[in-house]
Amino acid sequence: MAQVIRSGAFLQQCWSVHPLCVTIKRMTDERAVVLSCSSCKSAHYLTVATVSSKEPSASRRAEEDAPQDEQHGEALLKTCISTHHTSLSLREMDVFQDLVRLRCADCRRQYELMVSAFETRHK
Repeated sequence: MAQVIRSGAFLQQCWSVHPLCVTIKRMTDERAVVLSCSSCKSAHYLTVATVSSKEPSASRRAEEDAPQDEQHGEALLKTCISTHHTSLSLREMDVFQDLVRLRCADCRRQYELMVSAFETRHK
């Protein structure tokens, strides 16, 4: 049975030690983004409270004209994960504010996730 730890500190430590090994795998039906680390063999589950999406900086004016709502941001993230999850990367996180930022290299979109629960499962 896998050990389960409910703290964002484990993901933060894992990502700070080997950032290139942490990849985004999928988004579950329970609104959890799953990340895995090939180095420490851990799976990190982020239960998402809200998702906001930001356009690439070249189309900033379009973003200002049409504000992104939470459901739209979540739908964009799900589409991005399903079509090119290998291009998504963890860019920033703050466990004190329960905030995680992801970026897609293909569509150059940025996602800001407010996390309601962190969970790490060691294999």
